[in-house]
Amino acid sequence: MSSEEYTSEEEIESGEVEMTFLEHLEELRWRIIYVLIGLVIGTIIAWIFIDYLVEGILLVPARKAEMNLQNLRPFGQLFLFLQIAMITGFVLSIPNFFYHAWQFLAPALKSSERKYITWIVIFSSVCFLAGIMFAYYVMLPLTLKFAAQFGTEQIENNFAITEYFSIIISVMLGAALVFELPMLSFFLSKLGILTPQIMRKFRRHSIITILVFAALLTPGTDPLAQVLLAIPLVLLYELSIFVSKIFSKRVD
Repeated sequence: MSSEEYTSEEEIESGEVEMTFLEHLEELRWRIIYVLIGLVIGTIIAWIFIDYLVEGILLVPARKAEMNLQNLRPFGQLFLFLQIAMITGFVLSIPNFFYHAWQFLAPALKSSERKYITWIVIFSSVCFLAGIMFAYYVMLPLTLKFAAQFGTEQIENNFAITEYFSIIISVMLGAALVFELPMLSFFLSKLGILTPQIMRKFRRHSIITILVFAALLTPGTDPLAQVLLAIPLVLLYELSIFVSKIFSKRVD
């Protein structure tokens, strides 16, 4: 391959040349490989600390809610531990995931904007982890307490361990994705799809939607619990407007 045919990574990142379709595919392939390597490393680290991860972290909400958990399948705990290790490995490698995702999108950004990729990766990772922490300390205690105490005393509430972990993992990952709303606002603003004017126009509609969403996620009829969930979501929406205001100016 001659020097004229070769496209260096420095030239691509600087925006001096445009990548061909095959070069985009090759770039995507290597980014996926790097993400998978990070996932494997994160899974191995999670497996090393799997006992503490399960007993010292993930089972704590169940103990506080006084839930009775039981395994109903042969080798159920083994497959469950493997699943937890992989999901935790993904969480641990989330900065690596965001880094390579934004590096793949870097050629679509202006040269003046690529220098912010590191900060974007940090902010994306912080938002993701903040969502997990919010779900763990706010959403799960309310949800599990309601599930454990609801019903008549004549019926004993025993929960399958797989169902329990399915609930807490889905709630934490769901909250983590919701907390990525500011980054979604950034991305859509860069594409010119979203503007702060649109978000301000539909602010009231969004607040109503957030309140309905909080009511659906919050068990029982406790308004305080619903407000505790709605407030961070409203703040995230306002933060998304601010992010859109900053970056929508740079679309043209």
